[in-house]
Amino acid sequence: MRARLLGLLCAVALTSAACGTSGSGEEPAPAGTGRYAESATFTMAILEPGDLNPLMTALSEPRQVASFLYDTLVSYQDDGTVLPGLATEWQDTATSVEFTLAKGVTCADGSPLTAGDVAGSVNFIADEANSSQLRGLYVPADMKATADEAAGKVTMTVETPDPFLLRRLSSVFIVCGKGLTDPDGLKAGKHGTGLYQITESVADDHYTMTRRPEYTWGPGGVTAEEPGLPEQVVLKVVKNETTAANLLLGNQLNAAAVIGPDRARLDQKQLFKSEIRLMFGEYTFNQAEGRPTRDERVRQALTAALDLDELARVATGGTGVRPDGLSMQPRICPDVTTTALPAHDPARAAALLDEAGWVKGADGVRAKDGEKLEVTFLYLTEHGDPGKSAAELIKQKWTELGVPTELSQIPSSQLGGVNDGSTDWDAGWIQVNVPLPSMIVPFLSGEGPPKGANWSSIQNADYDRLVAEAAGTTGDESCAAWNDAEKALFAKADIVPFADMTSPLYGNGAEFGRLGGAFAPSTIRMVNK
Repeated sequence: MRARLLGLLCAVALTSAACGTSGSGEEPAPAGTGRYAESATFTMAILEPGDLNPLMTALSEPRQVASFLYDTLVSYQDDGTVLPGLATEWQDTATSVEFTLAKGVTCADGSPLTAGDVAGSVNFIADEANSSQLRGLYVPADMKATADEAAGKVTMTVETPDPFLLRRLSSVFIVCGKGLTDPDGLKAGKHGTGLYQITESVADDHYTMTRRPEYTWGPGGVTAEEPGLPEQVVLKVVKNETTAANLLLGNQLNAAAVIGPDRARLDQKQLFKSEIRLMFGEYTFNQAEGRPTRDERVRQALTAALDLDELARVATGGTGVRPDGLSMQPRICPDVTTTALPAHDPARAAALLDEAGWVKGADGVRAKDGEKLEVTFLYLTEHGDPGKSAAELIKQKWTELGVPTELSQIPSSQLGGVNDGSTDWDAGWIQVNVPLPSMIVPFLSGEGPPKGANWSSIQNADYDRLVAEAAGTTGDESCAAWNDAEKALFAKADIVPFADMTSPLYGNGAEFGRLGGAFAPSTIRMVNK
């Protein structure tokens, strides 16, 4: 089971940090008495990332690859401490952030990084014409960035107050100026500001990177001379989790994410691991014009037909728990609850469909005005065997309700078809992991495909109103509004979170940590066995 996360693995500061665990933070956890190995190669299992353009995609896999190649202005530790990166100083309010850039930062081609490059990266994302998935996610839609080249400063301003503004911007990968006019180069991972530069890429097989010896501007002052930093990185495409576990135990990988049954044998070997609690099970309904799931009663009925606790157990192989909100653990706004979701009640589910005019015929299938109520349920190949079992359970319960369900399994690389509206679906298991409640807003409101990121075409006036209230407040008052906004979504079955699970990243011959919840290349240390 390999999980692909839409909306960032966890790396955003927009919420802050990670749930978790061993190896979290800037310095990796110690691994016994092993000494760090020098000039080593770090090999890590990934899924095929596809387009690597860091200014365009919110998908976790390409962003994970991009984290080796591009840096951010600042980073967050799990305790909320802000670490300098491309910026050494910053002053922030709810409507502006002024960054003072580190001196001596260079691009992968040796040219200097300028304040104009930084402003250009942010303005590119904010420009609606570029259709970046990061617009409204990490970069507010109304943001404008200006550069003072002489002073080495960049000022970013918004009209709508945002109490998480600096955290959001900490997730923006900065590209060098040439990348703004070379989108094909960005797709291939060029024009970077990060610790590594790409030297070879073979789609669906591997991506090789080499450490930049001149690098001195890493999170918290990390340089390329840190003991144990790998000289070379190979990101190997491994589609099957059991294969990844076997390669890890066979010393052919230094790191792999394993969340399914194979994690038991990795734990038995007492391998190094860094963990985070993530949203794993979450589905939404396609509310585009003409879809039966546009009707709230249909969404309520399909949700009430399911025992979400049972679904969570099946989806995670018994290792998960029911979520208590939409953002990652530890939540910056705790105490939200998913109890507003429709309760398991098959009788009420049937009554709601009757009320909506979808009545069972002699064949047991519900129909209205001569049209049968049939739905397509989308789920990802990376959800693995437990995910397939959970999808089959959903199909069974909905079919019993009189709603024939076609299961459509796709690789995460095809999620772009959901984003642009070209994929046929009525309900979809597509989980989003974000650290801040504000980060998920673009996916749950605003314009739907192909113009906006709201792939489910959700139109929830209560959610929009409460989000506006939350954006204009701070502290506990802000969190109360954010939590109520999520409850408004649950009450209308606009989005249905059903399973959280702990996601470990195992290491063999390497230690590593996380920043802002995401795997951080600057924390890798190769260990002599």
